[in-house]
Amino acid sequence: MALQCGIIGITNVGKTTIFNCISNTKGETNAFAFSATKSNIGVVQVPDPRLYELEKHQATEKIIHTTVEIVDIPGLAKSSNKGEGVGNKFLGDIRNTDALIHVLRCFDNEALPHIDGSVDPVRDLETIDLELQVKDLESVDKKIERLQRAAKAGDKDAAHGLEVLGKYKEHIEGFNNARTLPVKIEEKKYIDDLFLLTMKPVMYVCNIDGKSALTGNRHVERVKESLKGKDAEILVIAGAVEAEIAELESAEDRMAFLKDAGLNEPGVDKLVRAAYKLLNLQTFFTVGPKEIRAWTMKKGMSAPQAAGVIHSDLERGFIRAEVMKYKDFISLGSEHACKEAGKLYIEGKAYIVEDGDIINIRFNV
Repeated sequence: MALQCGIIGITNVGKTTIFNCISNTKGETNAFAFSATKSNIGVVQVPDPRLYELEKHQATEKIIHTTVEIVDIPGLAKSSNKGEGVGNKFLGDIRNTDALIHVLRCFDNEALPHIDGSVDPVRDLETIDLELQVKDLESVDKKIERLQRAAKAGDKDAAHGLEVLGKYKEHIEGFNNARTLPVKIEEKKYIDDLFLLTMKPVMYVCNIDGKSALTGNRHVERVKESLKGKDAEILVIAGAVEAEIAELESAEDRMAFLKDAGLNEPGVDKLVRAAYKLLNLQTFFTVGPKEIRAWTMKKGMSAPQAAGVIHSDLERGFIRAEVMKYKDFISLGSEHACKEAGKLYIEGKAYIVEDGDIINIRFNV
């Protein structure tokens, strides 16, 4: 599914270092602000230990993880909305993403000077928010002008649209993000075509030094305090440490490094899973001797829609889905055992697929 999660932040906060830890594409890192001229796009494998648990009960030739696209967008700064740095281009790249990972610098390093002279992640967060808000105001104002002309011509829907856009304009002018404005679901149609930057779901990553990997630091505490009550997910990752782990070739070496650092898994694995969730995605499985595969679907998809993720013919000719729950399969040990225990369910077109479902599709084209 062509959904993208964009990594954003002030220049020189460690975005590309984190991107390189998880992506099959590597971006260039250096200490110079605004040195990047384009965004990096990478396909990232979503870590899912359930695949290997399934393999214990079904021998298979290969295991295929689901993936998500991550876009590393070069650092922004004050006045990016006016083209400062190469800001306007990168704001456009943000518009094309579906969700955002906002990386905040929460480490001190004299060898890597901050563009604003001091390390202050809360200030940086507000700087980025302001740049996105200014761009969103431009989009809202342009649509207001269009709807005003239509409303004068007697278009009642345009008149209602003006009321809704007026709410968004006032909200954003108050230094608020569009996603935090409570409006009716049906009213969102008036801004859907604007792809507002501050409407996108966002999570925050505090990039810290290795010594603070387990305990955090004062910068992290300030971020948590500033986001208190905003239902925001915050991850703490030591980017430099993660980069060292990613360079190790064997799984044994990586586990030994993690153990020495007091960690049980790479922080970037948590980041990828969180990004997957942020995009409103979930996973279903197909299990067989040739492959055990994780498939990506949007939450709320019906069985025929999930079948279409595998192949359009399966959705077009959908007859039924044979569904086993992951926990049932693992506890009982096989498809045959699930069938004998009455844990293999026959579902029709109305069935809403759940995360972790193991599915066989019956179809006829």
